[in-house]
Amino acid sequence: MYKNSFVHYVSKICVDVLFIVGIICCLYVPFSKPLLVYYFNLQDNLILPMILVLIASGIASVYILWQLRVMFKTLIGGNPFVLKNVTCLRKMAVASMLISIIFCIKSLFWFTISTVVIILIFVIACLFCLTLKDLFKQAVYYKDENDLTV
Repeated sequence: MYKNSFVHYVSKICVDVLFIVGIICCLYVPFSKPLLVYYFNLQDNLILPMILVLIASGIASVYILWQLRVMFKTLIGGNPFVLKNVTCLRKMAVASMLISIIFCIKSLFWFTISTVVIILIFVIACLFCLTLKDLFKQAVYYKDENDLTV
């Protein structure tokens, strides 16, 4: 029937490593004031807003990785088409849109081209997650109907 592949396990390990690295990065951000001043030439009035943007977007990114970990458990368990994954995809879409909103607000006080790119990437990620959510929801309904038929 369903067989887990090597790629599933490698992907799960990558998501787990990124999750841990993301937590470490979020914890480090409040102590990064000297780096922000040195590398980005930030003025004193922009340091606190930049730290808040980095922490908020970092937390949302770690949340997305957490939801991916939840989805990988069902994938490796052999039953990916469950309503739990539909909920995870919806939550990932909300987190992606939140990151876009955070960077829209950031662009009001410090505009860069990379900010626009980040906004576009996470709006597309939100739309992608919402589309996958609907596909998974339909697959769950078909699977449930098929299970009742047999």
